[in-house]
Parts: sequence; C-alpha cells; structure tokens
Amino acid sequence: MSVALVWVVSPSTKVLNCFGVLDSSTFALGHGREKMGRKQKWSSCCLCGSTEVKYSSTSGLQSETKFPILSSMVANPAEEIAVSSEQMVYDVVLKQAALVEKQLRTSGDDVDVKPDIILPGNLSLLSEAYDRCREVCAEYAKTFYLGTLLMTPERRRAIWAIYVWCRRTDELVDGPNASHITPQALDRWESRLEDLFQGRPFDMLDAALSDTVTLFPIDIQPFKDMIEGMRMDLRKSTYRSFDELYLYCYYVAGTVGLMSVPVMGIAPDSQATTESVYNAALALGIANQLTNILRDVGEDARRGRIYLPQDELAQAGLSDADIYAGKVTDKWRSFMKSQIKRARMFFDEAEKGVTELSEASRWPVLASLLLYRQILDEIEANDYNNFTKRAYVSKAKKLLALPMAYTKSLIRSSRTLK
Repeated sequence: MSVALVWVVSPSTKVLNCFGVLDSSTFALGHGREKMGRKQKWSSCCLCGSTEVKYSSTSGLQSETKFPILSSMVANPAEEIAVSSEQMVYDVVLKQAALVEKQLRTSGDDVDVKPDIILPGNLSLLSEAYDRCREVCAEYAKTFYLGTLLMTPERRRAIWAIYVWCRRTDELVDGPNASHITPQALDRWESRLEDLFQGRPFDMLDAALSDTVTLFPIDIQPFKDMIEGMRMDLRKSTYRSFDELYLYCYYVAGTVGLMSVPVMGIAPDSQATTESVYNAALALGIANQLTNILRDVGEDARRGRIYLPQDELAQAGLSDADIYAGKVTDKWRSFMKSQIKRARMFFDEAEKGVTELSEASRWPVLASLLLYRQILDEIEANDYNNFTKRAYVSKAKKLLALPMAYTKSLIRSSRTLK
C-alpha cells in the first residue's frame, strides 16, 4: 500500500516480515518487548522475515446530492433495505471528520502536531523507531519516500509510521508467509493494534505508530477497516459488482486517506467542510487502488484473483476465462477504457480536495496523485496489455511531475468545497 494523503503499497512488492502474529508452531515469532526493570525495550522487528458533497457513484457517474441518498440503498431478495458500500464508507468519513473538527474548535487553527512528550530513557528508542520506519520507506517505496521529504519533519515521521504499519498489514496476505495466515492471525494483529493505540506497542515499529497517534487526532477505525480488507482477501477472489469492489478498495486503500488527513492538516483559511476534505482523501485512495488493480490484472490472475466487477465483465462480453487467457482483444480494450475512465474520475474528485490541505502538505500529495494517475496513461500506451506488460512511469516523467505538482499546490481551488 502506498501512502500520502493516500499512497498505496503495491500488492506485488515482496518483503519478508516478522509480525509476531503467525502460529508459533509454524514460524519463529519476531522478538517482542523485553521487560528491563520498570522500563520497556523494544526489539527492532524489521520487515525482513446530511452534508452536501460531490461524489463519484458506483456506476461511475457523478452527481451532486446529499447523504443519505436513495441510490445508496438497495432491496435484497428478502425485501429488506441494505445500505450500499458508499453509504457505509461515508458514515466512517463523517466520524473521522468530526474528530478533526473537534480539534479545530479547540485550537482555532490548523490541525497541527502537539509538542513531543519527552519520556526519560525512551527518547532514543523512539527516535530509533522512527528512523527504522524511514529506512523501510526509503528502501521499499522510493517515490513515496521522496514525497515525504517535502513535508515538515513532524509530519513526515508520522506518515512513515503509518506507511510501515499499512505495509506490514498488507504483507500479511500478500507476503511470502501469506499461505500460513489465518483469520485468527488477523485477529491477533488487530488485538496488537488496539494495544499500540493504548500505548502498549509490541515492537519498535509499533512504537513509532503508537507515538504518532498521540500527536495527531487519528482514530483507530480506519486501521481496523484495513485489517477487514485483509480478511476479505482471505475469503474472496472475485467481486460481483463495483459496489463490492468499492468496499474492498475502501478497506485496503481509502482507509489510508482517512489515517493521513489528520497528519497532513487542513489549511486554516480553508472554506471547505471537513467532510469534503475527507471525502477527497477517500477518493484518492479509491483511485489509487483502482489503478493498482488495472495495472496488475495479469499478475493477480496468476495468483487466482480477479479484482474486476463480474457484472461489468459480462456486460462487455468477457469472462474470467478471457482474463486467464491474457489476450488483448477489442472487447478487452473497450472494457479497459471504461475502467480507466472511472479511475480518472476518482482522481479528479481527489484533486479538488488536495488544495484544501495545509500548505506544507499540498505539494507531496499532489505529486503522488499526478504520478499515480500517469500509470493509467501507461496502460493506454501499452495498448491495454496489462496481462504481460507492467505499466510504470519513467524517472524522467516522475521528475517532470514534481514542478507541475508544485505549481498546482500554489493555486487554491477557485470554488469552495461543501
């Protein structure tokens, strides 16, 4: 999953991990906390082993509306009313926005960091924990890491800590030990998450996130939701509709946006509602994950997974067999054009909200958005062959995106998000 308002870690990246959640009968656990008198010493368990909004609907159409909306409810066979994935996710958005609004009312200023709490004997350990998170980011997410260097020191450290936790969570089901991961292992990982939010980190990398959540108004719910996304990966390999896929994208990527907004901060002079900024963060996560999915169709198929709406495949005259065959046809090109169009719509919605972030955060987030959106261009340049060709953005294009992102970051939105 890559992080920056939202950067999403690619499912294809491979690093070993030692999460301490695998059954001990199968793997040696990573070193946990060692009690030394009244002090704790963390071992470095490294990665080696009714608001008005404009939104993109699940059909890919944009509409101006208020939540709740009739289209967010569907009748199931038992004639009961079921809330759509969009409405479920938006309820979480409202909760996260309320947390930031509470701090805004308290401070009357930009959502910013609190001063570090200095604990004798632990300061060096905490500094080492953040350094380790920095090293992981620099090693496994080079583009993302460069973007974080554009942030203030406090914010970049917090984003490193969030990124590493997200990556470790993703590796539970996509890493080298994925075949040994059980629902019970994810339950233990969630229990460990609850501990670190209570100030009881299990290892050094947990310690960095545990400190981060005390400095920013970060809620645990998006982190729990990401773990739920990992549970979906254990039990699902296909998705019947975009509504199902939307929920999955929220769990594994949109959550990162909700985690990140409190760190990025909202501009003090922003006239946008807090909900709309969170909605934009969510849109960026969805856009990034949809881009991952479209880039990695062939790779995912080789792992027995198809992250494309089954009903839309059928409407295009395609089936799972066509994807496993990996042949680019006119039907496939037409289908991919519609999928890319929808992803770009989410990117467009996200970009409108980036300008409402604090000044120090706009540039890196816009740089990330522009770079990830270019992956869609590369898929088109490959004639929609995402079966055997991997779309990637060249270094030259990445460098060109930085000044473009910087220029955009200086221009505030001409309209007020509501």
